[in-house]
Amino acid sequence: MTFALILFSLLVLTGVIWLLDRLMLRARRPAGMNEPWWVEYAKSFFPVILIVFLLRSFLIEPFKIPSGSMIPTLHVGDFILVNRYTYGLRLPIVNKKIVEINQPQRGDVMVFHYPEDPSVDYIKRVVGVPGDVLVYRNKKLWINGEEQKLQRDGDLNYVESELRFIHTEHYVENLGGRKHSVLLNPEMPQIYLGNVANFPKIEQCNYSEVEVRCTVPSGNYFMMGDNRDNSRDSRYWGFVPDEMIVGKAFFIWMNFGELKRVGLSIE
Repeated sequence: MTFALILFSLLVLTGVIWLLDRLMLRARRPAGMNEPWWVEYAKSFFPVILIVFLLRSFLIEPFKIPSGSMIPTLHVGDFILVNRYTYGLRLPIVNKKIVEINQPQRGDVMVFHYPEDPSVDYIKRVVGVPGDVLVYRNKKLWINGEEQKLQRDGDLNYVESELRFIHTEHYVENLGGRKHSVLLNPEMPQIYLGNVANFPKIEQCNYSEVEVRCTVPSGNYFMMGDNRDNSRDSRYWGFVPDEMIVGKAFFIWMNFGELKRVGLSIE
């Protein structure tokens, strides 16, 4: 059960108790008799739960980075804020869009429900929008026939879980005019073909040892991690449909292990 569903269930429960007390129970209590504890608790928590539910559903939702797939943009342990309304207002729980506002753009860092398990939220960068012909060859991106330039910017080494030392090359990628950092590990292949799932609309992609080529279907997006060789992303599990979008990541509000990251915007 997702946190949103738990929050909604508590909202309904406390709201029903508050309404019953207002319409029926209050009138039946003898004068001077205290409210039952369960009515008092429900009336106290209902407005708080309502405010939290509305904020998380329509405005801003917190999210914690669980893995290193977005290093160096996002680090493990970053607590971030996600804009829930920039891509349109959606009904809570069912995530159905009711008001169109903006569409995801190439370069956006986006949170979405993982297509293979919608109860899990993932975060990656949008690299392909509907209609794009995307090619990943020799660890470089081509979008609609245009190479997305990479500029070398030294090395970046980090320690992964289980104290594994990882060496990577740091690049700045120009993704349709928007620059951001990516990491490439020269010791890793560009894709493990044996790990590619049989995902919906897989016929839109062609795989080989040399390249991955996909045409992004209407209403779908192609996502990749900035830590390219340590990211299981659309190369492996396919496209993200519009109905699975959660929102756009925009701000790091806490990292207890790296306080200097607090207050950074997400580009």
